[in-house]
Amino acid sequence: MIIVMMQGASKEQLAEVKKRIRELGYKPHVIHGETRNVIGAVGDERGKSVLQSLESMPGVENVVPILKPYKLASREVKPEPSVVEIAPGLQVGGDKMVVMAGPCSVESEEQILETAHAVKQSGATVLRGGAFKPRTSPYSFQGMEEEGLKLLALAREATGLPIITEVVNPRDVELVARYADIMQVGARNVQNFALLKMLGQLDKPVLLKRGMATTIQEFLMSAEYILAEGNRRVMLCERGIRTFETATRNTLDISAVPVLKGQTHLPVIIDPSHATGHAHLVPSMSYAAVAAGCDGLIVEVHPHPEKAASDGPQSLRPAEFAAMMKKLAEFAKVAGKSL
Repeated sequence: MIIVMMQGASKEQLAEVKKRIRELGYKPHVIHGETRNVIGAVGDERGKSVLQSLESMPGVENVVPILKPYKLASREVKPEPSVVEIAPGLQVGGDKMVVMAGPCSVESEEQILETAHAVKQSGATVLRGGAFKPRTSPYSFQGMEEEGLKLLALAREATGLPIITEVVNPRDVELVARYADIMQVGARNVQNFALLKMLGQLDKPVLLKRGMATTIQEFLMSAEYILAEGNRRVMLCERGIRTFETATRNTLDISAVPVLKGQTHLPVIIDPSHATGHAHLVPSMSYAAVAAGCDGLIVEVHPHPEKAASDGPQSLRPAEFAAMMKKLAEFAKVAGKSL
């Protein structure tokens, strides 16, 4: 249920409504609007009719059922788009496109510093890099773990770029959170609900990637796990889905951008690198994603892709990334955004 407060309702009235929601066995989530506040009451669907009684409380305008199964992620609760602050002065979801770039895996100090300086010079505002790598084969490179996190922190200190890195295991959440500015959940963990709940208890932005066979509703229900724990700084990432096609690593679902924009207030990021698996396809898919209305991109860049420990074929060289960024600015302008 959504409890819509009257315009000008006092803080005391808001507090009383929240208290009553808890007494009825539900969890209140306040969404502050420009003219009025609304409260999402989340809990057991079977007894939600008791919440209708809140209409008689001072300061309450009306009580409206939420039709979507994902309550807090839905535009029914928050019609206007959310803007997620990822660092002082840097936001995702506004008029400015955010580009996250860097290598799939952190491999050495020289590699991550060279890449960080290169992507910053080309206009990237966030450095990406994997310290923990979930791989299909147990014999593949699994990442440098904490040493990789330390190198990412070193690159942040050298460039000023906030860092995004993946957390793979619930037991590593605290460790990764000590270093990362943005916590990334990979496609394989989209329904790792224990991990999602832990991330929901952090005060850090979370980038949630769509699974390779995850429906839009399942994707948003996973986001709901994070939101329900209290963390509102959630971003969604479309990274390609598995289809019958073998010409690309995955199939980039460009239509997911407007579909998600219509159903949720959360920012939408596109990962053209994992979606295509081929570096030469990344620029065109990036342009298409911006034209479709995404809020940002996360792109793999490596100074020497032929020597990369993982995902070399889909990684742009710094010069290629720079050329893409110049053209991307034109598409962003047409889409009403800037880089």
